[in-house]
Amino acid sequence: MAEILSDCQKGVFSVDLRLANRVALVTAASKGLGYATALELACEGALVAICSRDEANVNAAADAIRAEVRRPVLGVVADVTVPEEVERLFERVTEEYGGLDILITNAGGPPASSFEALSDAAWLDAVNLTLMSAVRLIRAALPHLRLSAFPSVLTITSYSVKQPIPNLVLSNSIRAAVVGLTKTLALELGHEGIRFNSILPGWTETERVQDLMEARAQQNGTSVEEELVRQAASSPLGRIASPAEFARVATFLCSPAASYLTGVMLSVDGGMVKGTF
Repeated sequence: MAEILSDCQKGVFSVDLRLANRVALVTAASKGLGYATALELACEGALVAICSRDEANVNAAADAIRAEVRRPVLGVVADVTVPEEVERLFERVTEEYGGLDILITNAGGPPASSFEALSDAAWLDAVNLTLMSAVRLIRAALPHLRLSAFPSVLTITSYSVKQPIPNLVLSNSIRAAVVGLTKTLALELGHEGIRFNSILPGWTETERVQDLMEARAQQNGTSVEEELVRQAASSPLGRIASPAEFARVATFLCSPAASYLTGVMLSVDGGMVKGTF
């Protein structure tokens, strides 16, 4: 976590994103992109709530952010694939903070696999994890977002919705549905002032990417280090992103400073997507 904290500690960025005391919920935020984004929001003055399925992990993450920013941070144990736990999550957040301004939907990614190795059960589990978690979170958030002066929803998807990634057929397929949901809601609810955007991250230094690289190395008979070097070379920048680089973009896109941005599907991928759109 030390590298993620460095910009917050140094006070590198001075643009006022108008996030002071805005209430933000980031799901699956005990580590990785979720954690980095929750930290960045808290650094900008937001009142942050995070959740994770693991009590020890979410408490440790909340404590770390709280110690860094010296502001309230709420950690809640919740599995976003379970409807009842999603409902309890929002009850807890709104009881603690009195409302909600920002929702960032995040969940662990589906496992790597080829198409023919997957059963119906694996597909349904992935739909529940990746698509239905976003559906339920947004549905639960809407009554609270409608009371906010600056409501915003950000879905975290993947650059795979533009350029499929080998051996990730579940993610390639189902994250595209999340992007379709996000764009549709931007159109459907824009007249209420609720903004919906999605970030399509590329390869970033997270535990999930480490797991995927281990699976790729096993499949190819190589090492994790070799696979990371090979993947980094696919970016024009020649490297993989840090979580903090993703988090800065996410924080801006959710903030009132981005008040005229909605329906945006933004690739934060170091130029890995080769298409022009």
